[in-house]
This record gives sequence, structure tokens and C-alpha cells, in this order.
Amino acid sequence: MRRLLLIVALLLCAVSVSALAADSDKKGDREAREKAFASKLTGATLAGFFSLDGKDSVPNKPDRYQIVSAKKLNGDDWVITSKMKIGDNEVDIPIVIKVYWADDTPVMSLTDLTIPGMGTFTSRVMFHGDRYVGTWQHGEKGGHMWGVVEKPAAKNN
Repeated sequence: MRRLLLIVALLLCAVSVSALAADSDKKGDREAREKAFASKLTGATLAGFFSLDGKDSVPNKPDRYQIVSAKKLNGDDWVITSKMKIGDNEVDIPIVIKVYWADDTPVMSLTDLTIPGMGTFTSRVMFHGDRYVGTWQHGEKGGHMWGVVEKPAAKNN
């Protein structure tokens, strides 16, 4: 009987904590954060560096990703369209990824996504202010990535 009461008490605590978490993440707050994140990335360039695991003596390599658009789909799913160079051509490639929130901080999560002709990718990238940092894996190679989110200056007419 004691065991049953303990289980019921734990379940009630779990439900209470879940309800409090839901209240602290009001729908309007979440929608505002998502809208701001989409605006921050759309038309931006992620400009920074990447490292290779196990290559301490190799300097960090410059890295740039041009984001054409970032759009929320349903739940945690987003479509991020990036401009990528494939051979001599630049192509807009839409990729559906997960975006999770740690308080007010978005974290992109991509797991074992195969892009034909390019390989399989896994990454976790956190955005805070105008900076990003994360980890990446491409087949046998992996490492870290970090930098800033650059937006073109608004044109005055």
C-alpha cells in the first residue's frame, strides 16, 4: 500500500511539474520566439569556423552557410533552405530539421540525414543572440562549429 501511495504521489508531482512547465511557456511567448528566430535566420549568413576532431595541429577552417529562409512547419519541425554549391552550380536546398527550445534558446537538431551526392549528416547547433555554436558529424569526420549570424544591412531608399 505504501508503494502504491508513493507511485501515486510521484505521478501527481510529475503532472504538476508538467502543468507548471506548460504555463511558463505560454503559446504567445513561444510563437514570438519562433517568429524572431525565423526572421533572424531568413536572409542571413552563418559566418564562422569549424574544427576537425583529432586534428589539434590543424588551424580552424573558415565556414559560411547562406540561409535563404527559415520557416516553422508543425510541432518542432522547421524547413531551413540553404544555398549550397554543388559542382559549379549554386542550389537552394530545403532541409526539414527539428528545432527544440532550451528556455529562450533555439537548438537545431539534425540526425542521420542523407543528402544524395553529399553524404549523411548529424549536427546540433545552438543559437544565442547573434552567435551560434555546435557539433557536426559527416560520415567518419566530425568536430565543432561556431560563429556569428550576419544579416545584410537594410537599404535606405
